[in-house]
Amino acid sequence: MPEGYLPIFLFLALAIAFPVVAIVAAKLVRPSAPALTKLEAYECGIKAVGTSRGRYTVRFYIIAILFVIFDVETIFLFPWAVRYRQLGWFGVAEVAVFLAILVVGYLWAYKKGALEWV
Repeated sequence: MPEGYLPIFLFLALAIAFPVVAIVAAKLVRPSAPALTKLEAYECGIKAVGTSRGRYTVRFYIIAILFVIFDVETIFLFPWAVRYRQLGWFGVAEVAVFLAILVVGYLWAYKKGALEWV
């Protein structure tokens, strides 16, 4: 019975060893003292003003999360559009409920002021 687990343990050892060996090899090959120019933030050829480690307001993250949520939810419309004719009126009602929930969420975010940039 234990010999049946041997391939699993070999695969586990390989799965652990491969990233470790790759990281060690990369550390040995890469340059250890990068130039000061390479450490600067890239600003499309314009010299950077200040540090690149600035703080962002929470509103930026709220907008980003809302974008991801609404973007992912609109992706769910694609399978419905592919099967539109087979679903009939049930599909229309189903997507109407889905879009109503999406609009309610959008109106809630707008009312809370989450979409204000300033």
